[in-house]
Amino acid sequence: MNKKYFLPLTIAAMIGVSSCVKLTEDPRATLTPGNYFNTQSELDGAVTSAFRALAVDGAWGFTSKMTSYFGSDDLTTHPASNKADSREFDRLQGTTTNASMRSEWEGPWNTIYQANNVITNFEKVAATTNEAIQQRTYSGGQAYFLRGLCYFYLVRTFGALPIVTGPADITVTPAREEPAKVYELIIADLKKAAEMLPDKWTGVNVGRPGALAARAVLANVYLTMAGWPLNQHSNYALAATEAKAVMDAGKYDLMADYLDVFKTNNNIESVFGLQYNVGGQLPNRSFGATCIPDDEGGWDDFFPEINYFKDAPVCKRTDQTFHTQIKSNKIGVVRWDDPRTATHHPYYNKFRYGAGDGIVETPTQVVSFNASTNKTTDIVRFAETLLTYAEASAMAANTVSDDAYEALNRVRRRAGLPNIVKGLTAVAFRDSVVNERKYEFAGEFGQRWFDIVRLQLLPKVIARRDPNEFKDLPLNPAAVVNPGPKYIAPIPFRDLNLSPGWTQNPTY
Repeated sequence: MNKKYFLPLTIAAMIGVSSCVKLTEDPRATLTPGNYFNTQSELDGAVTSAFRALAVDGAWGFTSKMTSYFGSDDLTTHPASNKADSREFDRLQGTTTNASMRSEWEGPWNTIYQANNVITNFEKVAATTNEAIQQRTYSGGQAYFLRGLCYFYLVRTFGALPIVTGPADITVTPAREEPAKVYELIIADLKKAAEMLPDKWTGVNVGRPGALAARAVLANVYLTMAGWPLNQHSNYALAATEAKAVMDAGKYDLMADYLDVFKTNNNIESVFGLQYNVGGQLPNRSFGATCIPDDEGGWDDFFPEINYFKDAPVCKRTDQTFHTQIKSNKIGVVRWDDPRTATHHPYYNKFRYGAGDGIVETPTQVVSFNASTNKTTDIVRFAETLLTYAEASAMAANTVSDDAYEALNRVRRRAGLPNIVKGLTAVAFRDSVVNERKYEFAGEFGQRWFDIVRLQLLPKVIARRDPNEFKDLPLNPAAVVNPGPKYIAPIPFRDLNLSPGWTQNPTY
């Protein structure tokens, strides 16, 4: 193969074989820009195809979307079985040939490629009425949102990236740009999306991103930029401003019961989520079977580390988050640490249910469970926006306002915890917010890992690791001595090999 055949085109060709799910795509999504986008219907099909490319099993539809985040304390996996790809990163021993990691790379890149196609061509669709112009603008706004979102996940995961904003040139391999440059594009895209989209979609379009979703992601972008590797502390104020705008809009709120967040779709707390439909050949396989213990017949893909669980606050949210009574078909109901269990670990309770289609169980027995559910994957929850505002506003002003305390305490009260008492320094308050995030988003797509990365917490996480955490599978000793390089995942070997001029991330 010509080594100058650019990456997103390569991924577009591979997407059909990288996914375990055969999709029924709109054939117009495979046509060239010169002979489609003649109508709004065709444009809608292209936008839908971009979302679908991100949601499939070979992208963000399965737990492989967080393979390189297993260095976090809220994720570990079975010490044997078929979990080698996750175990690599759990031991801080990730490799460039890790097959599951490709979901983190290929899914966003394929979506960026399709979003670029929409952005380049959406204004060519004829629109003669205000309503038609608005619909066309909404399509472009969603493409900008998707491109910004995908670049945000890619830059936090892999570091320096090529910046591609139009149709790919098969004769050129773009250089990787440093994160600061990538963030410029992300900010521009999300601001553009916020200008072009309605605040929030309703009705049949309820799952699509609106202007408030773009601003919520932008708040997280600015918060991230205030930490490592950019350390641009001035961005705390920008993060607070964007988060406050979402809060003040009054369109979102916390669900009254924490567990209901994980049993329902497109609820009042969901700012943006990827939509799934088993009947439409787009199943979500990140709920149900994947987090059910092997002792209960499940897949045992991921569960929390021992001390992460032990350090959790005593509250209703903790009870709802963790599954601690294993319903074994062989030994009956036993505690998670019973030596007869396969892993001697607690599990996640909140991911068992799906949208009511994940598991059927009694107090003593697992009756059945599904590997495929219709559960939406919430990429942004309103709880994140509240905690982003709390941390960012305190760090920006170097003092903690009443509004910041209230934003944090809203999340704590829903969890069943008392209010944080006022009088903390800004840094102490930030640490309280980060600890709240640690358990509010337990096991959720990259949330804990990205906090560990931006605040450089890996040495503390390693030090707190229980010595019984699979003693026969120790952490990479070089990474324990120098964990810094492990905050960034390696560029997949195949893509590096096809990209002359690129160099691999350090230590890989």
